[in-house]
Amino acid sequence: MNVIEGYSDKILFVDLSKKNYDVLKLNIEDLKKYLGGKGLGIKLLYDLFDEKITPFSPENPIIIVPGVLMGTNAPCSGRFHAVTISPLTNIVGTSSCGGPFGMELRKNGYEALVIKGVAKEPTFLVIGSDSVEFYSANEIWGKDTRETQYYFENYGVASLAIGPAGENLVRYANVISGHRFLGRCGFGAVFGSKNLKGVVVKKGIYKILPKNEEMFDKIRKKGLNYINRNNFTASLYRNYGTASNVNFTNSKGAMPAYNFQDGADPKSFNLAGENMAKLFNTKHHTCKPCSILCGHKGVVDGKELSVPEYETVTLLGSNLGIFDSAIVAKWNDICGRMGMDTISTGGVLAWAMEAGEKGIFSSNLKFGKGDGIEEVLLDIAHRRGVGDDLAEGVKRLSEKYGGKEFAIHVKGLEISGYDPRAAFGQALSFATANRGGCHLSAYPIGLEVIFDLLNPYSEKGKVEFTVFFENLFNCINSLQVCLFTAFAYLLESPLTKYTPDFLLRFFMNNLSKIAVLLIDYSLYYELWVSVTGLNISKKEFLKAGERIHLLERYLNNRLGVTKKDDILPARLLYEPRKSDKENRLPPLDKMLKRYYKARGYDENGVVSKSKLKDIL
Repeated sequence: MNVIEGYSDKILFVDLSKKNYDVLKLNIEDLKKYLGGKGLGIKLLYDLFDEKITPFSPENPIIIVPGVLMGTNAPCSGRFHAVTISPLTNIVGTSSCGGPFGMELRKNGYEALVIKGVAKEPTFLVIGSDSVEFYSANEIWGKDTRETQYYFENYGVASLAIGPAGENLVRYANVISGHRFLGRCGFGAVFGSKNLKGVVVKKGIYKILPKNEEMFDKIRKKGLNYINRNNFTASLYRNYGTASNVNFTNSKGAMPAYNFQDGADPKSFNLAGENMAKLFNTKHHTCKPCSILCGHKGVVDGKELSVPEYETVTLLGSNLGIFDSAIVAKWNDICGRMGMDTISTGGVLAWAMEAGEKGIFSSNLKFGKGDGIEEVLLDIAHRRGVGDDLAEGVKRLSEKYGGKEFAIHVKGLEISGYDPRAAFGQALSFATANRGGCHLSAYPIGLEVIFDLLNPYSEKGKVEFTVFFENLFNCINSLQVCLFTAFAYLLESPLTKYTPDFLLRFFMNNLSKIAVLLIDYSLYYELWVSVTGLNISKKEFLKAGERIHLLERYLNNRLGVTKKDDILPARLLYEPRKSDKENRLPPLDKMLKRYYKARGYDENGVVSKSKLKDIL
């Protein structure tokens, strides 16, 4: 078998309009400055960027980048990243995904895949190490994601595929890889706009080896040791999945209920991962390679289904007033087969339910009532009847019908399953996240609510920790490994693990600038260096995360994003949770001013010329 040591120098460019392809050489300086994965994807988008590009224009690229750890057997490295201009937000869209596609793409020798143009008819691609074939997809146009993947098995060993939602340009349509999804930002609709049903990859011919195998093996074992002793990665997530978060968020008023009218409901505990493990007799159903094993499947009313993740049980469950996990699991399965993001789908349904109560939107959807939702999900995917409106997302719905104050989104992306009124750092992170209402831009709520290290109702430390984790998470998404490794790699490092909690809380809340400097992220840095063999310092590694964030913000500035867009919905700024007797609300404006200063933005939220010169 052929060997790739560290990284390949090949980027595959495919033009659907011309039905041709080209292989260009990777600029190694780009790898040093942007690390790979998401970072390299953002740099490629920058190189191809034009303000005239719209989400459904032929020039809008779909960029898929595996990351340099893919194929090395580094812990939890079975993930890849994708970048495009989102049809849901009209700004830069990014998404991380598990599944086998990224692995086989890299084993075929490619560090990135860029697809542009529009096919004349429904098409799918078959990629090999030295070939790209174009096939008609007329026979499978209209098939769901599972049927399509089954069909693709005749052509290769891994695939990306869209369902009816992508074909019909539902703005939050997703793309499947194995049983995982490029979930957010509407990648499925971009595929559909290009008449691209999917991409198949043949079995790879390369073995991926680290440049420094001795160093890599040492760091890998250390990482596995941390993962296997951390309570979240070795116990809660491994045994009960991400829905084990329910017990933390619901008890602290951070779990959305009834379209974010509240942050808790006693019945929400029915949706916890611990309960689903018993109800569905669950077993692991994960990305590969994975050491955390957070994904699960189980038997729901006699049928084996994926067990819903935390985001799904909140947005399709408690946020709709639904507390039956079996019903949520079935809706999750329909969304998966149709190819629709469950977070945005749940946000849209919740808006429609409340808009119906207020008499500004006509549908049969009602809080706490599951009747008819399966039909509505199919209607959205096929843009039939009321589904045609709902396929547009809550931002466009509220602009058309009213109800902007309870349209729960940021920059057009429906907010995920955490109520920022219960965690002021998460409020700042939601408002400033580059892709919109995303919890994974920095995840301060983990420190505020789940680990109880930062006071959730104070401004102290929120800017410093948000900026730090935005930078670090960009690094992690560029390697790329699972973000959940951060629970283990950061919390199990000796300084953090053996410092008493009361001292950690004191430093984090009162000396945050010093506290972030003491966070040990060396495992990520050492993994990258051991694999690539490239010589950059630990400080330069984290600087790359900052560079990625700022370049993405700069592209968004060019697409019109300014301070006006770094805002939360009116409900989350001015309307207290019903269960909060103290009526606490996030002081976003004050935190935002400090955040802009820390980031080097001007007062209007635009990356300054001096900062831009520094990063490029």
